[in-house]
Amino acid sequence: MTSDVYGLGPGSPITPAVRAFRAVLLLAQRLRYLMDDRLRADGLTTQQAALLTVVIALDSPPLGAAAAALGTTHQNAAQLVAALERKGLLTIEPDPADRRRKRLVATAANARYWRGRDADDEAAVASWFDALSAAALETLGRLLLKARGEGGRQPPTGGK
Repeated sequence: MTSDVYGLGPGSPITPAVRAFRAVLLLAQRLRYLMDDRLRADGLTTQQAALLTVVIALDSPPLGAAAAALGTTHQNAAQLVAALERKGLLTIEPDPADRRRKRLVATAANARYWRGRDADDEAAVASWFDALSAAALETLGRLLLKARGEGGRQPPTGGK
């Protein structure tokens, strides 16, 4: 049904690029809904979890770097930070190299929280892709990174 509504079904007259865009957008919305549902009982969102992932991966970045990594605005990232600070999962601390700058730091409570969830979350995510073989998942991952510009030609920015 969704395929027909968005023109994703067989024989669709839309271009391959638009078809791919719609399919990825629908998948992203579905995956975010599913993860939000898993995190809801703990008062977290997928976006908040993504910010925590970025903070750990970038080793306590400034807010601007975290926002850029998420592909979101400074204002949106600041709202996520405020919510995570209230929950005790993140702090804002002065940069030891330049005390005028602030860095985002994941807390020990954050580490404890994810240690208790990671295995179950990984199993749930795997189940969301169980229609794909391991090889298909590898290909999907490679193609998505390439489309994002992390493995080939940079995608256009859309300006004129």
